[in-house]
Amino acid sequence: MSNEIIINASPEETRIALLENKLLTELYFDRKRDRGIVGNVYKGVVEKVLPGMQAAFVDITTEKAAFLYVDDIVTEKEKSSAEMEEVDEAEFEEGVADTKIVEGGGEEGEETEPSDAARETVPMMTQSKRGSHTSIEGLLKAGQEVVVQVSKGPIGTKGPRITGFVSLPGRFLVYMPLVNHLGISRRIGTDEERRRLKEMICRLRKGTGGYIVRTVSEGITEKELHDDMAFLDLVWENTLKKRNEMKAPALLHTDSDLIFRTVRDAFTKEIDRLIIDSKTEYDRITEIVRTSFPEFLSRVELWESKEPIFEAYGIEAEMTKARNRRVWLKSGGYLVIDRTEALTVIDVNTGRFVGKQGLEETILKTNMEAAKETARQLRLRNIGGIIIIDFIDMEREKNREKVFRALGEAVSRDKAKTRLIKISDLGLVEMSRERTQEALTRILSDPCPYCEGSGYTKSPTTICYEIFREIRQMTPREKDKKIVIAAHPAVVGHLYNRERQAMEALEKGHNKKIILQVDANFHIEHYDIYLL
Repeated sequence: MSNEIIINASPEETRIALLENKLLTELYFDRKRDRGIVGNVYKGVVEKVLPGMQAAFVDITTEKAAFLYVDDIVTEKEKSSAEMEEVDEAEFEEGVADTKIVEGGGEEGEETEPSDAARETVPMMTQSKRGSHTSIEGLLKAGQEVVVQVSKGPIGTKGPRITGFVSLPGRFLVYMPLVNHLGISRRIGTDEERRRLKEMICRLRKGTGGYIVRTVSEGITEKELHDDMAFLDLVWENTLKKRNEMKAPALLHTDSDLIFRTVRDAFTKEIDRLIIDSKTEYDRITEIVRTSFPEFLSRVELWESKEPIFEAYGIEAEMTKARNRRVWLKSGGYLVIDRTEALTVIDVNTGRFVGKQGLEETILKTNMEAAKETARQLRLRNIGGIIIIDFIDMEREKNREKVFRALGEAVSRDKAKTRLIKISDLGLVEMSRERTQEALTRILSDPCPYCEGSGYTKSPTTICYEIFREIRQMTPREKDKKIVIAAHPAVVGHLYNRERQAMEALEKGHNKKIILQVDANFHIEHYDIYLL
């Protein structure tokens, strides 16, 4: 499998695309006027403590107050613990695909803490290791100042989610200055390598604070680990200095821009090429790579063609398609993707595909293709929350299992945590996917001001009948000679042509002449009726 990172950098916006086997699978945006806040560290002020929710709202200078849950508050015990807990497996998820397959409904797989995927969220301690606090009232009060980090950006109508467990990512490590835990990525291949890295981190670690040893650390030298550690220590020292000098609420530390985060977190040995179309940013990237991991320098390329890089790789066209409800499959089948406030529904249809064998084989082939494309669309469109996939009904149990396994394998490459429930007799798969950022449609689009986001307007027939009902309820004065209807051209045309008889009946009933006026500036559902 070939993997490429394509970067389009302009003064206003940076766009980054991940291609797997030439297929667009992930998109990230960094707009200078609307830069994300995930990873930023703030000195905040508690606005309100909510005992019923065991949470608090904190002012961190953002438009909406941030949400702080009780289990995300650092206690003095966790700050001052002298013991460092060592673990063999990853205590902290950092870009590791995590797919759960569940037999039935159950309570397992509640919404999980964010992963470190492409730094869209920050790694956080698992609640099972922290323990649960019994009461938030004993930990926080209104007006109290707290140092917090944004772990999940605002999505839709919700404000940002924050945590007291600050984590600062480097190339090889994630530093957690307020806790004493050591985590080793589960994707580091061998026990021997994990032991080597653990010994090095224990030898270099000074004082308190915890670390996550990231997957890219496999094979690094002690000097590389030491340099990364020293850099992260310096970042935290600067953050503490600002905390002591600045008045709350205030921004203490800003996470790096998207290009730097991508090079730091996503440019791994699995990536064959990184191509960028800005000479300035190319020079910056090569300097970062040359300093931190020079063996990857040959994989960095500058795009010098006059053709726009996203056009050349077909990314612009794919972005346009990603806003459509219907997604065509190569076989001729298609998906229909509909989003609601609570969930996303994906319907699979055979479309133009008629197959060459029996009906069951035709359906199986469509469903198999749909399973792979569904996983890609979830990543590409950044769809999170509850998802229902309506596969075409299959009679054979083995075929249902085959489709479910294909879906599980496809979503296993997703950095966001997912949870699948076995395919039902009706052909439905229930799944959840971690929300890591705004959906692609929300980033690229606004709700239609004409239909106000519903996707529908009243039909001309419906509007005509509303007009008729309103006229029948009117009581014209004796001196009034005319009834004037001003409406959208489509409605006036409908009244004049298809509803002519009804119009004549109203004229006779009121003994008044009805005059139609066209106003092209009217919304189709808007009309005025007045007497002359």
